[in-house]
Amino acid sequence: MTDPITKLFNDFDRGTISRRHLLQMLGFAAVASPFSKAIAQGSCGGANAGTPRCNTTPAPPPFAATGWKTVYFDHFKLQCVDPMAEAAYYAALMNWKVRSVEGDTITMDIGDSLGSVIIRGGFVPPPAPPVAAGDTTGDMAGGRGGRGGRGGGGAPRVARMSWDGFCWGIEPWDTKKVEAELTKRGLNPVADHQGKDFQSFHVKDPDGFDLQISNGNKKNRRTTPATGKLPVAAPFESTNWKTLWLDHISFGVTNYKESTAFYETLMGWKGAGDEGSQNTVEISPLIGGLIIRGGNPNAPAAQTGAGGRAAAPGPRRASMGHTSFGITPWDAATVKAELDKRGLTGRADTGGRGDILTAPYQSYHTTTPNGFDLQIGNRLSTGGAGGSGDR
Repeated sequence: MTDPITKLFNDFDRGTISRRHLLQMLGFAAVASPFSKAIAQGSCGGANAGTPRCNTTPAPPPFAATGWKTVYFDHFKLQCVDPMAEAAYYAALMNWKVRSVEGDTITMDIGDSLGSVIIRGGFVPPPAPPVAAGDTTGDMAGGRGGRGGRGGGGAPRVARMSWDGFCWGIEPWDTKKVEAELTKRGLNPVADHQGKDFQSFHVKDPDGFDLQISNGNKKNRRTTPATGKLPVAAPFESTNWKTLWLDHISFGVTNYKESTAFYETLMGWKGAGDEGSQNTVEISPLIGGLIIRGGNPNAPAAQTGAGGRAAAPGPRRASMGHTSFGITPWDAATVKAELDKRGLTGRADTGGRGDILTAPYQSYHTTTPNGFDLQIGNRLSTGGAGGSGDR
């Protein structure tokens, strides 16, 4: 006999109940989004607010809006030094399911109702950066606070991996029309279709980051159960956690205003709060969002260099500094104890809202085997009980 919880997830998988109904039946309530407090994580709060370097004037749209809406998180891509260790970590800690193993490429389902991650080998670490006095290297250095805790200065962590692409399903979809619209905007789409049901195109964002746009949805991507096996042992005892929600991506870019305008205009994402050094951007109410961080082209220092000369443009890059997922069951003290038991030091993060045991938003950062900053929290969905919007 199927237990009631399994039946609920099966009904959700078949599309007979919405995400809201699923979370209501499970007794989960949506909690406050960290986005409303993300300003505290930027550099333009307090006395810096309103100063010239924190100019909040938006960038102009790069082209005409497409009118598309992003409706599905399809997959992330990452490349790392040790893909098997990375996959085994996610399988044991987050209960992500292995769909396939082909050489050093592993595809995993992130959750019962979410997309996937494609983990590849072959990453070559960059040279170690020089150590600066008082350096407390952040997101773009490849992770914070894993086994043994956060370093708090000293030699920066050398990245052993890179999350180097993501794929999103959009509506409306017509393959020829989507290709024509991308071409009209000078984005040089590269087709990547798989089988009869899945169509997609790759384009580059302003920093050259790989953006894949597709007709992806759960029905055309998960036609069979994920039954793959890893050829390595689990790094520790598995938890009983389920990943229910992609909360946010910390997305470091060269020019955060330009990137925000690009994704707003192309993908229908919505900027929710420009504080002068970053913008919180909603992908959709039922997917989550990004905190787009980077240079401010309206700041005086970005426009002039030493001696008042025009500033020379530097190399462009974009990087997913960390990803945050909502898990269940959640109890802050119990989650911390489970991390400790596995030798994984969790760094508490409440979005500046107080104590980890009482704040409305509760999360921990830990570090994966290849040095990526993984954030897990109690946020489940804006479409939960008391929220708005259905699956």
